[in-house]
Amino acid sequence: MNAPTPRIDGVRIKQLKVIPDERGRLMEILRSDDSLFEKFGQVYVTTAKAGVVKAWHYHKLQADHWVCLFGQALVGLYDARDGSPTQGRIEEFWMMPQDPFLLKIPIGVFHGFKGCDPAGGETMIMNLPTVVYNYETPDEYRADWQAPAIRFDWNRMAP
Repeated sequence: MNAPTPRIDGVRIKQLKVIPDERGRLMEILRSDDSLFEKFGQVYVTTAKAGVVKAWHYHKLQADHWVCLFGQALVGLYDARDGSPTQGRIEEFWMMPQDPFLLKIPIGVFHGFKGCDPAGGETMIMNLPTVVYNYETPDEYRADWQAPAIRFDWNRMAP
């Protein structure tokens, strides 16, 4: 299974290659010489229990780079950017370690995810944003996960 081709302007995918050997596995996620690399802010992980939705928000200053490290995630994107050629478009991705890819989410695109681990455990997403989190003035603009303007169906558990 391969990651789908993004339909929202500026969203990029990097299919990740897992290199196994007798000791385990290695997987490069983002390199400074990748075509989608801009700059480094920080690295963090976020988790969601099975069935929990963590959505919606967007950023004005940072792009995000998501990889699913554990579990399964239903990822939703919504382009609310004024003047974008894909304004109003909604997109979904299923992310899981068995078919790893990096999802670049551009500035201004609403995003969120639902934990969909089939075993009922947590889903873990690693993010490599382009900007360091500012605790005093966070670059995070939120909408309710059931916002009427964003017609995204979170009622699915596994692909």
